[in-house]
Amino acid sequence: MGYLKFDKTLLINLEESLPREFLRTNRGGAYHSSTIVDCNTRKYHGLLVMPVPALDEDNHVILSSLDETVIQHGAEFNLGLHQYDNYHFSPNGHKYIREYDVETLPRTTYRVGGVVLAKEKVFTAFENRILIKYTLLDAHSPTTLRFKPFMAFRNVNELTFENGQVNKNYSEVENGIKTCMYDGYPDLHMQFSKPVAFVFQPDWYKNIEYSKEMERGYPYKEDLYVPGYFELDIEKGESVYFSGGDALISSDDIAGKFEAEANLRTPRTSFFNCLKNAAQQFYHRPTETDGYLIAGYPWFRVHARDLFVALPGCTLAINEPVRFERIINTAIPALRNFMQNGEEDKVIKEIEQPDVLLWAIWAFQQFAGTFGLAKCKDLYGKFIQEMIDYIRANKHPNLRMEESGLLYSEGKDKTITWMNSTVDGRPIVPRTGYIVEFNALWYNALKFSATLAKTKTGGKRFETMEALAEKTGHSFVEKFVNEYGYLFDYIDGPYVNWSVRPNMLFAVSLEYSPLDRKQKRNVLNIVTRELLTPKGIRSLSPKSEGYRPYCTGTQKERDLAYHQGTAWPWLLGAYLEAYLRLYGESGISFVERMLIGMDDEMHKHCIGTISELFDGNPPFQSGGAISFAINVAAILRILKLLDNYK
Repeated sequence: MGYLKFDKTLLINLEESLPREFLRTNRGGAYHSSTIVDCNTRKYHGLLVMPVPALDEDNHVILSSLDETVIQHGAEFNLGLHQYDNYHFSPNGHKYIREYDVETLPRTTYRVGGVVLAKEKVFTAFENRILIKYTLLDAHSPTTLRFKPFMAFRNVNELTFENGQVNKNYSEVENGIKTCMYDGYPDLHMQFSKPVAFVFQPDWYKNIEYSKEMERGYPYKEDLYVPGYFELDIEKGESVYFSGGDALISSDDIAGKFEAEANLRTPRTSFFNCLKNAAQQFYHRPTETDGYLIAGYPWFRVHARDLFVALPGCTLAINEPVRFERIINTAIPALRNFMQNGEEDKVIKEIEQPDVLLWAIWAFQQFAGTFGLAKCKDLYGKFIQEMIDYIRANKHPNLRMEESGLLYSEGKDKTITWMNSTVDGRPIVPRTGYIVEFNALWYNALKFSATLAKTKTGGKRFETMEALAEKTGHSFVEKFVNEYGYLFDYIDGPYVNWSVRPNMLFAVSLEYSPLDRKQKRNVLNIVTRELLTPKGIRSLSPKSEGYRPYCTGTQKERDLAYHQGTAWPWLLGAYLEAYLRLYGESGISFVERMLIGMDDEMHKHCIGTISELFDGNPPFQSGGAISFAINVAAILRILKLLDNYK
């Protein structure tokens, strides 16, 4: 069996198949997502989910699903699957599935009596369009296919219900129809590669349930509108293509576009290829020149911190430097505009967060590690210097350099770090004052800046950066290292936070650290004892007050647990990088063993990628976004580091 292939035994068992989701995106931020048996379990699922800028900044579910029916000798076999009241499933099309293979394209093989039908799907890279290829592999008598589209035309954060405002009108287009449920939305064009009959039979399918929303404490029932159905005959060996998109396409072009898109896919035949494929799903390219990374799917957009943390892993670690440069060249004007004018960016959200510039410098440092200091200085040296000087001059509204060289930020009333969960508008973890990873990143940035200054020219700039780094490093050790061998998480005046949290890891994982070898080892040892899990690093030790390992329940309950014990894979990346820095080649086998837990994830949850977080206690259930950029990026960087050591 292939790397990402699932057989009948698993597929017909809904307890096993429904938790397994898939995701395909395009460069415009649109996506296609469901479960591997094509039963939507989230309000975010859909065949065609896309931005509608005329309405808002969110994605919208346009085409929720497409039910297929095989007809022979007047007998109908519906291949669809929906959940209704009390976990009642209909029409139970999963019982006909014989195999689901997703190594190159998602391919579902159905067997209905003597009929064997294959379904393959492609979500186009630069259009809002889902393409589906149906191939009749075997049949012993005339066969007809019927297609019933379930439409929503709603914001992904909402649900829709039967109403009298729906526009039921439609127009015939080449081999299909176009229709639009509400004003403000684009037309949905549903077309086939061959002539098809459309039967107008408008109806609402009521009380469809989404089990994941039920688990999350949200409303979970909705009604979907079906305008009618399409019908066509298909012969043995024939392939028929369906296109659903916001623009018309020539029927003669559908098959060619499908095959062209299929040839662009990275085959998911290994752990690395799955992660590479997942990384490519985060690319957001709204114009020819702009480039971004979306933080995660299905509900995140472009966030500044996530963009810079994920950037090296999602580009450099998979040998895509052109994408790195495109994204950086898009981000630099936004950062510069913020530094010079105090303006936030319309696309890159939260650019004002105090650690964003520190992570940006770290991202440039990874570029230097790949292509050399000289090239980094030639391309980005001036801007790196701008960021350092901006911070030193205390121009940032919430990042102040003290006389000690350490950075201070105010976070009592508003979240300012990656631990950003809130309840009733207040931070659950009010990290404020001297924050450990901010200052580890700052020391690293100063040393990196000094190294850049030394390249070719050296001189006063180098001496200034070295002197400031030395002062900052001494202050860091004095401020953060405690008598028990680990680092305080944050300090604000007389208040010292003793919680054992993972943020101290960055003082060990970064290229430049103010800690000596013994101090690094002590930090790593306590993280190993109290925070390490097979799925990531806990956000809080079980021995610390307030530990909540399970991210379940209502929104408030999940927010309370979000950073209070849940395990995060991106922190596992920092941990393993720290381990390799300390132990070198002798640590390779340990790192490889630790990656087994991530390799297993390729076949679970959202297949071929890594979820946002996991419970901190067994069985380490996944939670949050189904695909998260900084997690994918962190593990890709570790795989790259392993290659370098080998």
